[in-house]
Amino acid sequence: MSSKSICNDDLKPRSANSPPLTPLGFLERAATIYGDSPSIIYGDTTYTWSETHHRCLQLASSLSSSGIQRGHVVSVISPNTPPMYELHFAVPMAGAILNTINTRLDAPTISVLLCHSESKLIFVDQAYYALIQDALALFPPETNRPMLVLIADDAAAEESSSSVLIEGDCVDSYEGMIRKGDAEFQWIWPASEWDPIVLNYTSGTTSSPKGVVHCHRGSFIVTLDMLLEWGVPKQSVYLWTLPMFHCNGWSFTWGMAAVGGTNICIRKFDAGLIYSLIRRHQVTHLCGAPVVLNMLANSPSNPTLDWPVKILTAGAPLPAAVVFHTESLGFDVTHGYGLTETGGPVVFCSWKAQWNLLPGMERARMKSRQGVRAVAMTAVDVVDSNTGRSVKQDGVSMGEVVLRGGSIMVGYLKDPEATAKSMTEDGWFFTGDVGVMHPDGYLDIKDRSKDVIISGGENLSSVEVESILYANPSVNEAAVVARPDEYWGETPCAFVSLREELAQKPTKEEIIEYCIGKLPRFMVPKTVVFMTELPKTSTRKIQKYLLREMAMSIGPI
Repeated sequence: MSSKSICNDDLKPRSANSPPLTPLGFLERAATIYGDSPSIIYGDTTYTWSETHHRCLQLASSLSSSGIQRGHVVSVISPNTPPMYELHFAVPMAGAILNTINTRLDAPTISVLLCHSESKLIFVDQAYYALIQDALALFPPETNRPMLVLIADDAAAEESSSSVLIEGDCVDSYEGMIRKGDAEFQWIWPASEWDPIVLNYTSGTTSSPKGVVHCHRGSFIVTLDMLLEWGVPKQSVYLWTLPMFHCNGWSFTWGMAAVGGTNICIRKFDAGLIYSLIRRHQVTHLCGAPVVLNMLANSPSNPTLDWPVKILTAGAPLPAAVVFHTESLGFDVTHGYGLTETGGPVVFCSWKAQWNLLPGMERARMKSRQGVRAVAMTAVDVVDSNTGRSVKQDGVSMGEVVLRGGSIMVGYLKDPEATAKSMTEDGWFFTGDVGVMHPDGYLDIKDRSKDVIISGGENLSSVEVESILYANPSVNEAAVVARPDEYWGETPCAFVSLREELAQKPTKEEIIEYCIGKLPRFMVPKTVVFMTELPKTSTRKIQKYLLREMAMSIGPI
């Protein structure tokens, strides 16, 4: 038998069979199939898919005319409004890279991220106009400032005093750019599917911001993977309870175009409003961190739903009790796991029919596990940190979670060392998260990377909080760990030893007050514990694992 392959040089990639994969084409297809169907509903405003397609082309046209070129970074800070959704198409359609800014960050952090990304233009929702001005004021004198485009919104007047704005610092308004644009604009296809499409920052650590770069190919893969794994049907009604700045809304910004769904946009989360919108628009799907589930379950206006509403949750530990309570109201909970570096959840607790026969709390415990790899994720494993070998699938042996698949980031912006460290030559992305593998092959995350606290789905650095505490003249030592919180999942708990020579010692409340204004609100410790001396190893390193045990023993807030 011949060992020669039937393939030869004539069987190879050609331009007809290897165009760049990109999620941007979903929009044009949606306009063709679902042109008259609603694409976005925001208060009393409704757009169709045909209108959304034209608006994105016009905006992309205006961006190109304003000097935005292939590879430039364009930023946006906005809640979940129609402009925030449209920019996920319009910016990359102009060949640029979209950078969505976390609205919970403070001005110093935003300033660092904008400088690091070399952003050329910022779309600013009027509620965050003053915040961006404060951030730009912190730019080094020699650094070029990005252009500003104002996103006016009447609904923002209730949130901020910025309802009356002087647009002198803005080159244009959002709607003005759309009006000036060409609806027949030939949008710019990526030269390669590996071209960047988005830049997302993992944390607000000002000393070393980690900018995660995703390419068109990866975003295309994770978008289809999410739709398939969650079983999202055509023309679903999706409620935007998940911030679009979180991994681009876990790719559902592009995913809703792929299925011709309806995007229900809201400026902020309110449980009563969520239930009202579910009933008004016949919502079928929504996403959120476990804190969202907890808020829905504990809301005074939490009537049992008349139809099952699918809710996908990820981003923080998911207590079984929260699953049980949420599903008792009529929600169908799906639990996933992912990181900014994966573009959204890539591991899901895929449900087995036989588990429906289990008692309610046992079903909830099964669903609180993270699960198995999604279809397009090549492999997921848990490896021993010393040997690099897979741990036993016994639900007890712990190791680091590693991933391999097409939706994993291209790398960290301007940080080749961190990129090389996270993605090794043997083909694994090391997450820094600790987990176990159960005998049935389902992953269960047991801890996040040791110093990271996850509050309301936001990763925050304990080191940054500690640096603020150490700046307090009364503080001798400080260490920050996670304390369970029934509302946010986790909140910072600060263990502090004070200087011995103090004539008057500060109170716990004064330590917390000191942090307010120096940190984003979600990073401010909610708990302060005074100690004579923090526990240390023989080499004088603080033993954080002992402090974590103490914070757990205090109990949840």
